[in-house]
Amino acid sequence: MSAVPETGARASRPAVVLDDVVFTYPSGVRALDGVDLEVTAGETLGIIGQNGSGKSTLVRHLNGLLRPASGRVLVHGEDVAGRHVAEISRQVGLAFQDPDRQIFAGRVRDEVAFGPRNLGARGIELEAAVAEALGAVGLNGTADLNPYDLGYSRRKLLAIASVLALRTPIVILDEPTTGQDLHGATRVREIVRGLVAEGRTVLAISHDMRFVAETFGRVVVMREGRIILDGTPAEVFSEASWPILASSYLEPPLAARFGAQLALGSTPTEAALVEALSARG
Repeated sequence: MSAVPETGARASRPAVVLDDVVFTYPSGVRALDGVDLEVTAGETLGIIGQNGSGKSTLVRHLNGLLRPASGRVLVHGEDVAGRHVAEISRQVGLAFQDPDRQIFAGRVRDEVAFGPRNLGARGIELEAAVAEALGAVGLNGTADLNPYDLGYSRRKLLAIASVLALRTPIVILDEPTTGQDLHGATRVREIVRGLVAEGRTVLAISHDMRFVAETFGRVVVMREGRIILDGTPAEVFSEASWPILASSYLEPPLAARFGAQLALGSTPTEAALVEALSARG
Protein backbone atom coordinates (compact mmCIF):
# COMPACT_ATOMS: atom_id res chain seq x y z
CA MET A 1 0.00 0.00 0.00
CA SER A 2 1.49 3.36 -0.96
CA ALA A 3 0.13 6.88 -1.06
CA VAL A 4 -0.21 8.51 -4.44
CA PRO A 5 2.43 11.26 -4.70
CA GLU A 6 1.37 14.80 -5.44
CA THR A 7 2.02 15.61 -9.10
CA GLY A 8 2.54 18.81 -11.03
CA ALA A 9 3.74 22.21 -9.98
CA ARG A 10 1.88 23.69 -7.05
CA ALA A 11 0.16 27.00 -7.62
CA SER A 12 1.47 30.09 -5.84
CA ARG A 13 -1.78 30.58 -3.96
CA PRO A 14 -3.86 28.01 -2.11
CA ALA A 15 -7.07 26.62 -3.53
CA VAL A 16 -8.80 26.66 -0.14
CA VAL A 17 -8.18 28.46 3.14
CA LEU A 18 -10.15 28.21 6.37
CA ASP A 19 -9.03 30.86 8.82
CA ASP A 20 -10.16 30.32 12.44
CA VAL A 21 -13.57 29.11 11.25
CA VAL A 22 -16.30 28.60 13.84
CA PHE A 23 -19.74 27.19 13.08
CA THR A 24 -22.55 26.40 15.50
CA TYR A 25 -25.81 24.71 14.52
CA PRO A 26 -29.14 26.12 15.82
CA SER A 27 -29.23 23.19 18.27
CA GLY A 28 -26.18 24.67 19.95
CA VAL A 29 -23.71 22.07 18.67
CA ARG A 30 -20.38 23.74 17.92
CA ALA A 31 -19.49 21.74 14.82
CA LEU A 32 -16.35 23.71 13.90
CA ASP A 33 -14.24 25.18 16.66
CA GLY A 34 -11.57 27.48 15.27
CA VAL A 35 -10.50 25.43 12.25
CA ASP A 36 -7.40 26.52 10.34
CA LEU A 37 -6.71 24.71 7.09
CA GLU A 38 -4.89 25.53 3.87
CA VAL A 39 -5.09 23.29 0.80
CA THR A 40 -2.74 23.97 -2.08
CA ALA A 41 -4.05 23.89 -5.65
CA GLY A 42 -3.53 20.42 -7.10
CA GLU A 43 -3.29 18.79 -3.68
CA THR A 44 -5.18 15.66 -2.62
CA LEU A 45 -6.57 15.70 0.92
CA GLY A 46 -8.34 12.92 2.80
CA ILE A 47 -10.44 14.00 5.79
CA ILE A 48 -11.10 11.39 8.46
CA GLY A 49 -12.81 11.31 11.84
CA GLN A 50 -15.80 9.78 13.54
CA ASN A 51 -19.38 10.84 12.83
CA GLY A 52 -20.03 14.25 14.34
CA SER A 53 -16.38 15.32 14.21
CA GLY A 54 -17.14 18.17 11.79
CA LYS A 55 -16.01 16.71 8.45
CA SER A 56 -19.18 17.31 6.42
CA THR A 57 -19.73 20.68 8.09
CA LEU A 58 -16.23 21.71 7.02
CA VAL A 59 -16.61 20.82 3.34
CA ARG A 60 -20.05 22.43 3.09
CA HIS A 61 -18.39 25.72 3.94
CA LEU A 62 -16.30 25.40 0.80
CA ASN A 63 -19.24 25.59 -1.60
CA GLY A 64 -21.27 28.08 0.41
CA LEU A 65 -23.96 25.70 1.68
CA LEU A 66 -22.91 26.74 5.19
CA ARG A 67 -21.43 30.06 6.30
CA PRO A 68 -19.10 30.53 9.28
CA ALA A 69 -20.30 32.24 12.44
CA SER A 70 -16.80 33.70 12.60
CA GLY A 71 -13.57 33.34 10.68
CA ARG A 72 -13.05 33.31 6.92
CA VAL A 73 -13.33 30.80 4.09
CA LEU A 74 -11.38 31.60 0.94
CA VAL A 75 -11.66 29.76 -2.36
CA HIS A 76 -8.88 30.65 -4.80
CA GLY A 77 -8.15 33.73 -2.74
CA GLU A 78 -11.75 35.03 -2.67
CA ASP A 79 -13.84 35.16 0.50
CA VAL A 80 -17.04 33.13 0.04
CA ALA A 81 -18.93 35.59 2.25
CA GLY A 82 -21.56 37.37 0.18
CA ARG A 83 -21.09 35.07 -2.82
CA HIS A 84 -24.01 32.97 -4.10
CA VAL A 85 -23.77 29.19 -4.06
CA ALA A 86 -24.34 29.19 -7.83
CA GLU A 87 -21.25 31.36 -8.32
CA ILE A 88 -19.10 29.21 -6.02
CA SER A 89 -20.29 26.06 -7.85
CA ARG A 90 -18.17 27.12 -10.83
CA GLN A 91 -15.13 26.49 -8.66
CA VAL A 92 -16.20 23.80 -6.20
CA GLY A 93 -18.10 20.59 -6.98
CA LEU A 94 -19.42 18.51 -4.07
CA ALA A 95 -20.75 14.94 -4.32
CA PHE A 96 -22.88 14.22 -1.25
CA GLN A 97 -22.54 11.12 0.88
CA ASP A 98 -26.10 9.99 0.09
CA PRO A 99 -26.66 10.06 -3.69
CA ASP A 100 -30.43 9.99 -3.21
CA ARG A 101 -30.22 13.46 -1.67
CA GLN A 102 -28.58 14.69 -4.86
CA ILE A 103 -30.34 12.79 -7.67
CA PHE A 104 -33.66 14.15 -8.96
CA ALA A 105 -33.84 13.79 -12.77
CA GLY A 106 -35.74 11.05 -14.59
CA ARG A 107 -32.84 10.08 -16.86
CA VAL A 108 -29.18 9.53 -16.16
CA ARG A 109 -28.22 11.87 -19.02
CA ASP A 110 -30.37 14.69 -17.65
CA GLU A 111 -28.98 14.23 -14.16
CA VAL A 112 -25.39 14.62 -15.33
CA ALA A 113 -26.26 17.47 -17.72
CA PHE A 114 -28.11 19.57 -15.14
CA GLY A 115 -25.08 21.20 -13.54
CA PRO A 116 -23.06 22.09 -16.63
CA ARG A 117 -26.22 23.30 -18.41
CA ASN A 118 -26.89 25.69 -15.54
CA LEU A 119 -23.33 26.95 -15.89
CA GLY A 120 -23.95 27.75 -19.58
CA ALA A 121 -22.77 24.63 -21.43
CA ARG A 122 -24.76 23.84 -24.57
CA GLY A 123 -24.64 21.61 -27.63
CA ILE A 124 -21.46 19.68 -28.32
CA GLU A 125 -19.78 21.08 -25.20
CA LEU A 126 -22.59 19.80 -22.97
CA GLU A 127 -22.74 16.41 -24.70
CA ALA A 128 -18.99 16.01 -24.30
CA ALA A 129 -19.10 16.88 -20.61
CA VAL A 130 -21.85 14.30 -20.00
CA ALA A 131 -20.16 11.55 -22.04
CA GLU A 132 -16.79 12.19 -20.43
CA ALA A 133 -18.23 12.11 -16.90
CA LEU A 134 -20.23 8.91 -17.48
CA GLY A 135 -17.18 7.27 -19.02
CA ALA A 136 -15.00 8.25 -16.07
CA VAL A 137 -17.30 6.49 -13.59
CA GLY A 138 -17.98 3.47 -15.80
CA LEU A 139 -21.62 4.25 -16.55
CA ASN A 140 -21.42 4.18 -20.35
CA GLY A 141 -24.64 2.85 -21.83
CA THR A 142 -26.84 4.06 -18.97
CA ALA A 143 -27.67 7.53 -20.30
CA ASP A 144 -31.34 6.79 -21.02
CA LEU A 145 -32.02 4.83 -17.85
CA ASN A 146 -33.90 6.16 -14.84
CA PRO A 147 -31.31 6.71 -12.08
CA TYR A 148 -33.40 4.61 -9.72
CA ASP A 149 -33.08 1.65 -12.06
CA LEU A 150 -29.42 1.66 -11.01
CA GLY A 151 -28.33 0.01 -7.76
CA TYR A 152 -27.11 2.10 -4.85
CA SER A 153 -23.44 1.74 -5.71
CA ARG A 154 -24.02 2.90 -9.29
CA ARG A 155 -26.21 5.79 -8.12
CA LYS A 156 -23.24 6.78 -5.98
CA LEU A 157 -21.08 6.80 -9.11
CA LEU A 158 -23.77 8.76 -10.94
CA ALA A 159 -23.67 11.46 -8.26
CA ILE A 160 -19.90 11.65 -8.73
CA ALA A 161 -20.37 11.89 -12.51
CA SER A 162 -22.72 14.85 -12.01
CA VAL A 163 -19.93 16.66 -10.19
CA LEU A 164 -17.23 15.65 -12.69
CA ALA A 165 -19.34 17.09 -15.52
CA LEU A 166 -19.06 20.53 -13.91
CA ARG A 167 -15.30 20.43 -14.56
CA THR A 168 -14.61 22.46 -11.45
CA PRO A 169 -11.01 23.03 -10.34
CA ILE A 170 -11.91 21.78 -6.84
CA VAL A 171 -13.74 18.48 -6.36
CA ILE A 172 -15.06 17.24 -3.01
CA LEU A 173 -16.24 13.67 -2.48
CA ASP A 174 -18.15 12.72 0.67
CA GLU A 175 -17.68 9.00 1.49
CA PRO A 176 -17.18 8.05 -2.19
CA THR A 177 -16.46 4.36 -1.52
CA THR A 178 -19.51 3.69 0.66
CA GLY A 179 -21.50 0.83 -0.85
CA GLN A 180 -18.79 0.05 -3.40
CA ASP A 181 -17.24 -3.37 -3.88
CA LEU A 182 -13.54 -3.74 -4.61
CA HIS A 183 -14.09 -2.91 -8.29
CA GLY A 184 -16.08 0.21 -7.42
CA ALA A 185 -13.51 1.40 -4.87
CA THR A 186 -10.77 0.91 -7.46
CA ARG A 187 -12.85 2.95 -9.91
CA VAL A 188 -13.13 5.82 -7.40
CA ARG A 189 -9.38 5.71 -6.80
CA GLU A 190 -8.81 5.98 -10.56
CA ILE A 191 -11.19 8.93 -10.73
CA VAL A 192 -9.17 10.76 -8.08
CA ARG A 193 -5.92 10.00 -9.88
CA GLY A 194 -7.39 11.26 -13.14
CA LEU A 195 -8.42 14.53 -11.49
CA VAL A 196 -4.95 14.94 -10.01
CA ALA A 197 -3.38 14.36 -13.42
CA GLU A 198 -5.51 17.25 -14.70
CA GLY A 199 -4.17 19.49 -11.95
CA ARG A 200 -7.41 19.66 -9.99
CA THR A 201 -7.66 19.82 -6.21
CA VAL A 202 -9.42 16.85 -4.61
CA LEU A 203 -10.76 16.57 -1.07
CA ALA A 204 -12.59 13.52 0.23
CA ILE A 205 -14.25 12.50 3.47
CA SER A 206 -13.91 8.80 4.14
CA HIS A 207 -14.14 6.12 6.81
CA ASP A 208 -12.17 3.78 4.53
CA MET A 209 -8.64 4.06 5.91
CA ARG A 210 -7.11 1.90 3.19
CA PHE A 211 -8.67 4.06 0.48
CA VAL A 212 -7.39 7.22 2.17
CA ALA A 213 -3.87 5.86 2.66
CA GLU A 214 -3.59 4.63 -0.93
CA THR A 215 -5.18 7.59 -2.66
CA PHE A 216 -4.32 10.87 -0.94
CA GLY A 217 -1.08 12.73 -0.47
CA ARG A 218 -2.23 14.39 2.75
CA VAL A 219 -4.60 13.40 5.55
CA VAL A 220 -6.25 15.45 8.31
CA VAL A 221 -7.95 13.94 11.34
CA MET A 222 -10.88 15.74 12.96
CA ARG A 223 -12.33 15.44 16.44
CA GLU A 224 -15.01 17.58 18.06
CA GLY A 225 -14.82 20.27 15.39
CA ARG A 226 -11.04 20.59 15.41
CA ILE A 227 -8.16 19.27 13.33
CA ILE A 228 -6.00 17.17 15.64
CA LEU A 229 -3.60 15.64 13.14
CA ASP A 230 -2.36 16.76 9.73
CA GLY A 231 0.30 15.10 7.61
CA THR A 232 1.14 12.58 4.93
CA PRO A 233 -0.44 9.11 5.16
CA ALA A 234 2.94 7.80 6.33
CA GLU A 235 2.87 10.28 9.22
CA VAL A 236 -0.81 10.06 10.13
CA PHE A 237 -0.88 6.25 10.09
CA SER A 238 2.53 5.77 11.71
CA GLU A 239 2.68 3.89 15.02
CA ALA A 240 3.48 7.14 16.82
CA SER A 241 0.10 8.52 15.75
CA TRP A 242 -1.97 5.50 16.78
CA PRO A 243 -2.86 6.91 20.23
CA ILE A 244 -4.23 10.07 18.58
CA LEU A 245 -6.23 7.99 16.11
CA ALA A 246 -7.53 5.84 18.96
CA SER A 247 -8.71 8.96 20.82
CA SER A 248 -11.00 9.52 17.83
CA TYR A 249 -12.02 5.83 17.66
CA LEU A 250 -10.08 5.37 14.44
CA GLU A 251 -7.76 2.52 13.49
CA PRO A 252 -4.92 2.64 10.97
CA PRO A 253 -5.22 0.48 7.85
CA LEU A 254 -4.31 -3.17 8.30
CA ALA A 255 -1.27 -2.67 6.08
CA ALA A 256 0.01 0.00 8.48
CA ARG A 257 -0.20 -2.45 11.38
CA PHE A 258 1.64 -5.13 9.42
CA GLY A 259 4.14 -2.51 8.28
CA ALA A 260 4.91 -1.58 11.88
CA GLN A 261 5.38 -5.21 12.87
CA LEU A 262 7.63 -5.93 9.90
CA ALA A 263 9.57 -2.62 10.11
CA LEU A 264 8.31 -1.56 6.68
CA GLY A 265 6.81 1.76 7.68
CA SER A 266 3.15 2.79 7.82
CA THR A 267 2.41 2.69 4.07
CA PRO A 268 4.16 -0.43 2.76
CA THR A 269 3.56 -1.60 -0.78
CA GLU A 270 1.83 -4.94 -1.28
CA ALA A 271 5.00 -6.29 -2.87
CA ALA A 272 7.05 -5.32 0.21
CA LEU A 273 4.51 -6.99 2.50
CA VAL A 274 4.51 -10.19 0.48
CA GLU A 275 8.32 -10.27 0.41
CA ALA A 276 8.60 -9.69 4.16
CA LEU A 277 5.97 -12.28 5.03
CA SER A 278 7.57 -14.81 2.66
CA ALA A 279 10.96 -14.24 4.31
CA ARG A 280 9.38 -15.00 7.68
CA GLY A 281 7.52 -18.02 6.42
